[in-house]
Amino acid sequence: MSVLVVDKPVGPTSFAVLRQVRRALMRAGGGAGRAPKLGHGGTLDPMASGVLPVCVGEATKVIPFLLDADKEYLAAVRFGVETDTLDATGQVVSEKPTGDLDAARVEAALAGFRGEIEQVPPMFSALKHHGKPLYRYARAGQTVERAPRRVKVYEIALLAFEASDRARLRVRCSKGTYIRSLAADLGRQLGVGAHLTELRRTASGPFGLAQALSLDDIDAWVDEGRTLPFVSLREALAHLPAVTVSEALAWRLARGQRVGWDEIGPVSVERGPLCVLLSPDVVIAVVDRGADENLHSLRVFNVG
Repeated sequence: MSVLVVDKPVGPTSFAVLRQVRRALMRAGGGAGRAPKLGHGGTLDPMASGVLPVCVGEATKVIPFLLDADKEYLAAVRFGVETDTLDATGQVVSEKPTGDLDAARVEAALAGFRGEIEQVPPMFSALKHHGKPLYRYARAGQTVERAPRRVKVYEIALLAFEASDRARLRVRCSKGTYIRSLAADLGRQLGVGAHLTELRRTASGPFGLAQALSLDDIDAWVDEGRTLPFVSLREALAHLPAVTVSEALAWRLARGQRVGWDEIGPVSVERGPLCVLLSPDVVIAVVDRGADENLHSLRVFNVG
């Protein structure tokens, strides 16, 4: 088992999806043995759908690298209405007429959101302040000062402008980008306010919707006795640069022995994370380059 790509539906939390996948895997194994260790590669809010990588067993070690990966979304935005959560689940806090808003004005405003931008995380988020998630302060009616964060928006495209107050966007961005905040900031830039009404993640790192199964599909595959389409560790780390090493060097690395950066041969990066392979399909470790010029293991995998 490695990574199962799930097409999360609108409604459940990401952790509820994990519970349902765990039940399916237990059924697939006949209910015998311990429940498999699971984790996901990037939370999706209940109102969002789309690509949710579910890591199983040894593959839970790749989660930090999936969280760091770029993401792609399809988003629907409504102009003229602001909410406290910045999306359709919240309470309306402001309404303004959209007037002569049209596709051309939206297109022009989008230019300011491409590239490296600063974004203030929303109050209704899981970011911690003094050990407590921000959304708990928000639900108590409190506002916490949040420092802006730098994120990258590689692409933000207007797919459609509907009526006088709705737009559909495609966004490709770095980790840590809040699409809710993008929608709200776009509305403020246009002077009418806005909030996010739909969100679908179409890609997360190397994973896309073409690989994803719905929860109903997963249950059906298990009931029919079919082998679930797990993605290998190598495919899960395909977005990282990689180098193939000798069996002797892999043995040393796997056992925690000192390995110099210059021993692995030419690589395309000056630092990690770097995927170390024993063969094209076998991942030994993900490493970084230490100040001592040795490989520092970020994760080592049990290849049996």
